[in-house]
Amino acid sequence: MQIDPSRHSIEDNYKLLSNLVVPRPIAWVTSLSPCGVINLAPFSFFNAVGSNPLYVIISIGLNDAGEAKDTAKNILASGEFVVNLVTEDLFDAMNISAADFPSGQSELAAAHLHAAPSVHIKAPRVAEAQASLECKLFSSQPLGANTLFIGEVVMFHVADHLIDSDLHINNFAPVGRLGSPSVYCRTADRFDVARISYAQWLNNNQ
Repeated sequence: MQIDPSRHSIEDNYKLLSNLVVPRPIAWVTSLSPCGVINLAPFSFFNAVGSNPLYVIISIGLNDAGEAKDTAKNILASGEFVVNLVTEDLFDAMNISAADFPSGQSELAAAHLHAAPSVHIKAPRVAEAQASLECKLFSSQPLGANTLFIGEVVMFHVADHLIDSDLHINNFAPVGRLGSPSVYCRTADRFDVARISYAQWLNNNQ
């Protein structure tokens, strides 16, 4: 079947894109409002896009009223945010934080979580998260009804049991986002295959 997005609604096109580009990691973002309220919200239009410098991207849409979400407002105002990674033990709390809380109410408190201080930025991280990335805003760009934020990672926070002396991450299994509206996946089922060189491929095909 061929599907021309120009012939379909925004809602249908979102459904197709978000069900086909899977799995997606979840950026569970903490940000700080100008009034000092800690905002916590999950976004699955998220990924790592550079290693030198260390860049991640998050795309944030508008809320149901067609206005900028609190996270987007806070990032633009402060120039910083934290990406906390969501493991299965934190799934229920993440789901609570996705609700449409009023701007003056912290999702962190509502989900019975705790703030932990960051090192290089004022925005706190989620204390219960096994991994968090402190980010400073590099740039933002409007993309239709979304805003693309590029953040530079300026500090990693990784639970001691996940990392060895060579900085290898072991047994880290965050959940991922599959299709809309509410399908997720576990990442514990894995396989490891080494990348082959052209010389190896050539040797195998002679």
